[in-house]
Amino acid sequence: MNEKLDLTPRQETILGLTVREYVRSASPVSSQSLVDRYGLPVSSATVRSELAYLEETGHLTHPHTSAGRVPTHEGYRYFVERLLGEVELPLRERRTIVHQFHQARHNMEQWMPLAASTLAQAARGAAVVTAPQSDETRYKHLQLISTRGVGVLLVLVLQGGTVKQRMLTLAEPLAQRELAKASDRVNQLCAGLTAKEIDGYLADQNRELPDFETDVAKLVSEIMRRVDGRAAGPIYSDGLSEMLQEPEFSEGEKAQQIVRVMEERSFLRSVMHEALSPDVGNVRVLVGGEGQWDQLRACSLVLARYGVSDFSTGALGVVGPTRMLYGRAISAVRFVAELLSELVGETYALEISDERESEGLIADR
Repeated sequence: MNEKLDLTPRQETILGLTVREYVRSASPVSSQSLVDRYGLPVSSATVRSELAYLEETGHLTHPHTSAGRVPTHEGYRYFVERLLGEVELPLRERRTIVHQFHQARHNMEQWMPLAASTLAQAARGAAVVTAPQSDETRYKHLQLISTRGVGVLLVLVLQGGTVKQRMLTLAEPLAQRELAKASDRVNQLCAGLTAKEIDGYLADQNRELPDFETDVAKLVSEIMRRVDGRAAGPIYSDGLSEMLQEPEFSEGEKAQQIVRVMEERSFLRSVMHEALSPDVGNVRVLVGGEGQWDQLRACSLVLARYGVSDFSTGALGVVGPTRMLYGRAISAVRFVAELLSELVGETYALEISDERESEGLIADR
């Protein structure tokens, strides 16, 4: 299909109705059924002609010897991008979901399984949710505090609020004013950098740094790499057994394929990572793998990132047949992502508050 091809208003109406009717019935859609069910003000022959044109353009296909048409991946994409419009979950459902999350507001361990079960039920598909995690950490600042004799407390603050502390033992004592000067120089060097960028700076032989500050910067880089290297958390899922009841998965091969997709956590994680930008809140719809993931040819994904940018983000989504209720899935994913973002935002605000309090205590020493 030529992606730049614009359909006429009547062709768009017929395509939209064909998609909606096929989603409802799971059966090929005929021209007569569209006229009868939706009361179109044109003849069955006219609709049949438009269906034939939509097949030529790649929006519909004609399975076997059936008299009806079914949407292609391109037809679903056109429907989602141009014809679907804004859809919201019913107010009653939204209130129920908000109430469930409000009850789990102070228990982070409940957020992910609750999000998966809620999303699966609301979107009527299989839901997947990853826990919020920090992206590659960036340096904010450190303080070196003399404790007793040759002991020094290193307090490292990373962007996003993470605070790490290490006790250092020096070869000989340093006065607090010297430690403060060293802290200032390391702060100037490392501000906003990742561990990899700090390593690159230290590896540059044209840059000179006193031995003590070099050792501090190397330790900082090591701490940051450990934070970055935390094992990825689990992917929470729900709704697979219900989704397998859909007619598309009555064939053993397609059912096995979708089960493999849901079980291959590393694959799901990579799809979410590649499909979603770092921006929070944007919803992405993948139809049939978009020609990039062959394992997803029999299904569609509706994905979104949630959390607080530059602090901690996760991803969630709905997996279903290409014949899914796109409007409901998109609205459910967007709504649950907003709720999770609020919860992560509250955590972020608390960490910032704790960080400022910690900085105040350090400054008072």
